[in-house]
Amino acid sequence: MSMPSEERSLTYSAAILEATDQEMKANSKVVVFGIGVDDFKGTYGTTMKLAEKYGADRCWDTPLSEDAMTGVAIGMAMAGLRPIHVHIRMDFVLLAMNQLINIAAKARYMYGGQVSCPVIIRAVIGRSWGQGAQHSQSLYPLFMHCPGLRVLAPATPYDAKGLLLQSLRQQDPVLFIEHRLLHGQKGPVPEAPYAAPFGKARVIAEGRDLTLVGVSYATVDCLRARALLKKEGIDAEVIDVASLKPLDTRTILDSAAKTGRLLVVDSGWTFCGAGAEILAQASERFQDGKPLKTGRLGFAPVNCPTTQNLERAFYPDAAKIAAASFELVRGERREWPVVETAAEVLNFKGPF
Repeated sequence: MSMPSEERSLTYSAAILEATDQEMKANSKVVVFGIGVDDFKGTYGTTMKLAEKYGADRCWDTPLSEDAMTGVAIGMAMAGLRPIHVHIRMDFVLLAMNQLINIAAKARYMYGGQVSCPVIIRAVIGRSWGQGAQHSQSLYPLFMHCPGLRVLAPATPYDAKGLLLQSLRQQDPVLFIEHRLLHGQKGPVPEAPYAAPFGKARVIAEGRDLTLVGVSYATVDCLRARALLKKEGIDAEVIDVASLKPLDTRTILDSAAKTGRLLVVDSGWTFCGAGAEILAQASERFQDGKPLKTGRLGFAPVNCPTTQNLERAFYPDAAKIAAASFELVRGERREWPVVETAAEVLNFKGPF
């Protein structure tokens, strides 16, 4: 599935804001709350002026009580509201694991289908200016493991809006993952409300020599790596998974069957990660009769450091993706100098 042709362009954060605003206007049961959602910067701009527009009973700040407030969100959802609970860092969703995995994910099953829990947990991941081991984690694989939860990680503004609107119109709990460096990315977004389907990946750029699958912000780095590889005569196809659970294995397999090579770039650790699951499913289902060369990249297997030089070593980037791709295609190592992927990595100052 390719991206739509549309002249109107929005940032990722503006796309989330527009989706939320449109649904709050259309459905009085939609409420938004979380730490700083009514701040003047509106959580990276995604909740800007919603409290002013809809009042404090539909958009409000919360105390530092992730476990309790997640319980509030789950109770609201079971009672018929459509809550969006915003976490400015995914690290602290850990405090609400019991609420999400034992209560929200299992509600429909435990009540024999009589109770639904359509809660949306927006959780921000990603690097910035050295926030270290407790503020830079990408923990979405923990939730992919559990039945009953949807896990989304859109990389484009188009899917940020469409998947959020889709989440607000169904009955399951959703983990909606946003990389903080995506919030400033721009792309085509139609103004009218639309729903993007769960479980559908997108072919962002077509190619013939290998398939690069990106998770969240890694998709952006895959596109940058594609440009580096193009200069070496290697044509890479880039896929944005967008939806981690359900996962669109078919689109990935079709691409891998064409190229014969598959490199998955995760925005988290590789061990037991989203990339591992994608490669496992691809390997199990690859029935083309010829070998499939595979690889994966992600965080280095250590805690995230705080200094910028060590951060560059910790995270995958365009240069590392290009080097791994070159070796997968040509069978030899080719190094690229560090590619500064985004000025905002150095300039980012946090949501407030």
